[in-house]
Amino acid sequence: MTLLTHGIPGRIGAAETGRPAFACALPAPMKKGRTDMPEIWDVYDVNRQKTGRTIVREQSWGNEKYHLIVHTGIFNSRGEMLIQKRCHAKRAWPDLWDLSSGGSAMAGEESWQAAERETLEELGLRLNLRDVRPHFTINYERGFDDFYAVTADVEISSLTLQASEVSEARWAALEAIRAMEKDHAFVPYFPGVIELLFQVRDNYDGAICQK
Repeated sequence: MTLLTHGIPGRIGAAETGRPAFACALPAPMKKGRTDMPEIWDVYDVNRQKTGRTIVREQSWGNEKYHLIVHTGIFNSRGEMLIQKRCHAKRAWPDLWDLSSGGSAMAGEESWQAAERETLEELGLRLNLRDVRPHFTINYERGFDDFYAVTADVEISSLTLQASEVSEARWAALEAIRAMEKDHAFVPYFPGVIELLFQVRDNYDGAICQK
């Protein structure tokens, strides 16, 4: 298997470079019975510490209960991001375009593990994010949203889309995504989130401030 790190061939792991390592497209695993199984999440406190408790997705939330979600943006060497179209059956934002992959972390998962799993399930792409920190995290009312950025050239034809989640995938430049947002064809993230993901995707080697 050939691994790519920022488009460079070779078996270069994230722990060696500090950058996300990307592996070639693989068939997504079959998830027998997954649709009948409730999602169980770890419960975090306000300081992002696991409390040792879990909660079922549909369960009502009390005060001071938070959970973790993750998003991944996959970029090619032309600076475009791989985006997916949410399937018509989705309860939230059906038929809208979205980031490359994303979803809730399951009980027992760390952030990087959730990002790897969601990308494999939705796109059939295997990532190596061990020891990789998110590029940034957004705190929202119900928890923490980690954003990862991976750079690799992927053929759309090599993807294995999860039929229950994703109907289409394509590459898109930032300008194209902005046009989709204006036309209400893209999931309405908080203003500036997508621009920030484009801007910081290669910042592992530098400081947070511009020179």
